[in-house]
Amino acid sequence: MHTPEYKVSDFGKVAVLMGGQSAERTISLESGQAVHAALINVGIDAHAIDIDKNTYHQLINDGFDRVFIALHGRGGEDGTIQGALESIGMPYTGSDVLGSALAMDKIRSKAIWRDAGIPTPATVELTETSHWDQIAEQIGLPIMVKPVREGSSIGAAKVTQAELLSSAWMQANEFDDRVMAESWIDGDEYTIAILNDTVLPMIKLETSREFYDYKAKYEDKDTKYICPCGLDDDVEKTLGELSLQASQLLGVSGWSRVDLMIDDTNQSWFIEVNTVPGMTSHSLVPMAAKQAGLSFEQLVVQILATSTEIPAIKELQN
Repeated sequence: MHTPEYKVSDFGKVAVLMGGQSAERTISLESGQAVHAALINVGIDAHAIDIDKNTYHQLINDGFDRVFIALHGRGGEDGTIQGALESIGMPYTGSDVLGSALAMDKIRSKAIWRDAGIPTPATVELTETSHWDQIAEQIGLPIMVKPVREGSSIGAAKVTQAELLSSAWMQANEFDDRVMAESWIDGDEYTIAILNDTVLPMIKLETSREFYDYKAKYEDKDTKYICPCGLDDDVEKTLGELSLQASQLLGVSGWSRVDLMIDDTNQSWFIEVNTVPGMTSHSLVPMAAKQAGLSFEQLVVQILATSTEIPAIKELQN
């Protein structure tokens, strides 16, 4: 793929924000450290920052020019950090406040997709007073229960009996006060990375576990990542176009990763969009970028280039 050329001087002093207090803190630290190392390798003045309450003063007082957001989960992908950075006029990578918030909220993102005709599994939000038998009847068993606003499959569980929905809700509720039930899709799992509206090669995921859960993602050694994914070129192109549409409907921009499944009837089902995907050297977006001819360093620089000035703030400052 064509890669724009950037000068080191284009970016100035860069803060790589990582860590935070979400359930994905450990993964965020790994992503942030990998991004920081890549930026240093190409000569960019990058500084790794484990975010805390003093970070915003540090960004203002220490002369930073822009931020690479490597924060996963709530606080990093839900619009919180994006809004805070906009309030101090600091350019940042990836989606804006609205795009981040909508993509993080799986209930709302799926509602938007359904209205636009993007296929996505049936969902219902659960509460402590939900009637479990009715839920099971409404969307059918098995059911995937998971937090509405978490990533990395944290708190997610497959439920095969209505009487087990309560305990699955309690487990997910430990991570988010909003929990959802989603129709279980039997089929193959895929992911599609998008960089500046360019769809990168699709990856097929294979795990020996019931689904691509946290352990399959970060702990199992036998999880397989297949790229090229093996689908017909026309099918992959169509799914790439749908993935781009799914991202744009939510206002997602800059870069993202769309997760989907294909069932045994070849029907595709869109699951979610990640606005700050993992960025370790073995993560999915770097894998897709490598297949497209981009090194890890080139990918990181192109993501950094998605940081743009904020006109309204800049005008006020002038």
